[in-house]
Amino acid sequence: MPAIPSLGNLRGRGNGRATRTGQPHVPVPLSAYVVDCGVYVGGERQPGPWTHSEAIQEVRSRGEGFVWIGLHEPDAQQIQGVAETFGLHELAVEDAVHAHQRPKLERYDETLFMVFRTVRYVEHDSPTTANEIVESGELMAFLGTDFIITVRHGNHAGLAHLRRELDADPERLAAGPASVLHAIADHVVDHFLDVTDRIEDDIDEMETEVFAPRTGVTSEQIYLMKREILELRRAVSPLATPLRRLAEGYTRLVPDEVRSYFRNVHDHVTTVAERVTAFDELLTTLVDATLGKITLQLNSDMRKITAWAAIIAVPTALAGIYGMNFDYMPELHWRYGYPMIIAVILTICLVLYRIFRKNRWL
Repeated sequence: MPAIPSLGNLRGRGNGRATRTGQPHVPVPLSAYVVDCGVYVGGERQPGPWTHSEAIQEVRSRGEGFVWIGLHEPDAQQIQGVAETFGLHELAVEDAVHAHQRPKLERYDETLFMVFRTVRYVEHDSPTTANEIVESGELMAFLGTDFIITVRHGNHAGLAHLRRELDADPERLAAGPASVLHAIADHVVDHFLDVTDRIEDDIDEMETEVFAPRTGVTSEQIYLMKREILELRRAVSPLATPLRRLAEGYTRLVPDEVRSYFRNVHDHVTTVAERVTAFDELLTTLVDATLGKITLQLNSDMRKITAWAAIIAVPTALAGIYGMNFDYMPELHWRYGYPMIIAVILTICLVLYRIFRKNRWL
């Protein structure tokens, strides 16, 4: 396959010849980015360490088996050798290096390129005080007839545990590299299910807090939870279409015995997507309920203020009247005029207070 012409351009984006301090750039070997490289024949992992070129040469000389290479956040310079050896398309390589992709499935000649967004639940004391609940990362996979290359971005959702499980199940790996792609998809979706379960508990707790008397939950805290749900939705919803295409026979790289398993994963993603949509709708309802409680509280406070203002207006009005400087005013020179005015003020105020209490304004 011809050399990839734009890899030099890709390399220049992330790796200059000199650093800002003027010191020459020291290239980092590919081995620093390779998490693992294994050769599988008949579902069994072959012993010995392998480089990417030695591994694919071994498989193709045998005429059977496949190579599984795992990379963690490689730059364009480091992935160049792998791209040229396996014939990876330049556009897919660029996406794998720079990340920030939405879940998708693309076909380049005889290679599939699939992007997953991984999520992790961030532990916290309370959903009403947490600044972050969902942490996201990315996982890309190049699938060929005799290889699968995974590129991971982020510090979570590692595949070491998954690789050990598959190494212990040769019958499953005997189906080829497509079985690894299915295992990765199932692994990612299992994390979706776990995160949605944890978030559901948080939303239940927040819902209880919102409808509790004298709650301290604000609309800003609920909106933060909605933002975290949006982060989860960006990882879940777009993945349904690629999984459905794989289950429906989008490519010959996925044999029939593996396609049915992708259908099961697609069902799980659909379930998670529905739950995430329900979470978002519930949080919208909680925001409306919180704003409604705030409005109700303001109305209650305004009623109390109005009631007390009406009560205070009575002595204020009478005091204003008898504070006038007229010589001839009723009861002005009467001995019992002052006690009578005090009695009238107290009586009117007491009547108003009882009326407001009866109507629950006070």
